[in-house]
Amino acid sequence: MSTPTTTEQSRLPDPAQFFPELGQIAGAMLKATLNGAIPQTTVNLLQLRAGQIVGSTYHTVRQTGLLRKAGETEERITAVASWQDAPYFTDAERVALELVEAVLSPNPSGERVPDELHAKASAHYDAKALWTLTLAISQIFFFIPVALIGKPIPGKPPGKNYTG
Repeated sequence: MSTPTTTEQSRLPDPAQFFPELGQIAGAMLKATLNGAIPQTTVNLLQLRAGQIVGSTYHTVRQTGLLRKAGETEERITAVASWQDAPYFTDAERVALELVEAVLSPNPSGERVPDELHAKASAHYDAKALWTLTLAISQIFFFIPVALIGKPIPGKPPGKNYTG
């Protein structure tokens, strides 16, 4: 049986050395999601789910760490992968998780976010909160290719998660 290894090397160097404006873009995206329209925990839960769906260890580890730091229970964190039948989430959180799954999952029979799901989300979130959810999903999508291609080192803070 082999022992697990930790990759201490990223595939690519820190993109900020080539694109210094990335810090401003990331900061603006974060500021937009921290507008108070939805709880930060909801943002982290949906971003954890996005990381799980696309198979990003970096994002899964990062969001898990942020949720732990915020005082979330291990039950809630580990149940994100099976949120549909887990008793740990509010109806509003469930809609947020369903929304990120819908956006990330191909739907062979039609649009990814049907009117029914939008209506369900609208029952829990006003227009500003729905836009905040949309921006939170967009924020993680912006960084998913960075994580999957550049492979930053999981568990390292931003700015310290690249080699070279």
